[in-house]
Amino acid sequence: MDGTILVADDDRTIRTVLTQALTRAGCKVRATSNIATLWRWIEDGEGDAVISDVMMPDGNGLDLLPAIQKKRPNLPVIVISAQNTVVTAIRATDAGAYEYMPKPFDLRALLSKVSKALTKKGQTVLPAEQNNYESEFPLVGGSPAMQEVYRVVARVVNTDLSVLILGGSGTGKDLLARSLHELGHRVSGRFVRINCGTITPDQLDAEVLVSAGQNATIYFDELSTLSPQSQIHLLNLTQSESMQSMDIRLVSSSSRPIQPLINDGMFREDLFYRLNVMPINLPPLRDRIEDIGPLVQHFLRVCVDRGMPLKKIPKSSLEQMRVAAWPGNVRALENFVQRLVLLCPNEEISATFMAAALKEEAAQSEPSTPPMTQKLSASVEAHIRRYFDLHGDALPPPGLYNRIVREVELPLLALSLAATRGNQVKTAKLLGVNRNTLRKKIKEHDIQVTRTKKLM
Repeated sequence: MDGTILVADDDRTIRTVLTQALTRAGCKVRATSNIATLWRWIEDGEGDAVISDVMMPDGNGLDLLPAIQKKRPNLPVIVISAQNTVVTAIRATDAGAYEYMPKPFDLRALLSKVSKALTKKGQTVLPAEQNNYESEFPLVGGSPAMQEVYRVVARVVNTDLSVLILGGSGTGKDLLARSLHELGHRVSGRFVRINCGTITPDQLDAEVLVSAGQNATIYFDELSTLSPQSQIHLLNLTQSESMQSMDIRLVSSSSRPIQPLINDGMFREDLFYRLNVMPINLPPLRDRIEDIGPLVQHFLRVCVDRGMPLKKIPKSSLEQMRVAAWPGNVRALENFVQRLVLLCPNEEISATFMAAALKEEAAQSEPSTPPMTQKLSASVEAHIRRYFDLHGDALPPPGLYNRIVREVELPLLALSLAATRGNQVKTAKLLGVNRNTLRKKIKEHDIQVTRTKKLM
């Protein structure tokens, strides 16, 4: 790298580390602990790129960005901050920052950003229209998994790109969808939520073309449940002149991956690509356990705001929550905290009370196996009927028989092999087929045969 980097951070250690790393990379470095000195250097025309903290002794680094953009619009600014919230990321992006990185940051990743900034120096980064971010963003957490979400949101919030939010039940998909609307430039328009599981084609017309209006965000909740007829209608709607003439943003969510449904003929691929321009994956709570503490404190404050008593959760009790399984993700955690607040008689929720509450929570969360009330033939018929419906008045591609047989044959073979712990002799006998036939089918379906644990 070749260039002069201006570093502004009130942490001496960070200034030292960045100075050494950038110098070894071939850059010249000027470092300061305050905003005033940084601005003086910028006014004097110094520096080819800037690395700046947000919270400084004499001001906020984000407040300086508009002035930098006005004075030196071609000067790339990389914002680093311990305020690991999506609001910080969005404010930095809106103010014209070249990049935002949360603390603690990966040094190699930061050096890579600096290198790219120097390479692209001369390209003007125009700040987006300022928004009011006084209200707290509803998604809480500073884990690496959530930081990645924040960075993606910051880049797409003020665009018109269609967004597909993927994540398990309770991960915060609805909150994120609404936030994309309220934190962006469409906040003055309507936010229309559509329940894909119940919507009809006629209702789609009413909601999208009549009720939404200009500058609206249309949110398709649980896209995977959209009926075949509504899929066809929505695809045609997105291609219509009426909808294209309207200033509408499309946001969708799904707790199920869509691609397997496409492979099974249950969802239209062309519609999927229209709605999945920018995917955002919300991580399950098990992948962000470091966020459980901040989430619990947030929910305790919410309880107080709703008139519930103030409760305290000591470190020992909180640690039990961190190691517990949360299949219902953040929503389950929130509900659990509310029950704790209401049921615990003491101000402090002890480790003993917490252990008993978590045991009851685990018992309630154990999945039960539903009875098989439907014959296999009925399930297959429903699947094939939906497959035909997806093609409307047209017929599916040739080769339907082999495709359907393969879909049934593959799980039958795989589960039978698992039940016999990979013993092909027993599997052939179980299925009533010749061993050579079984070997041929295993090869055709590319099934990995292992000595697995016997199915329960």
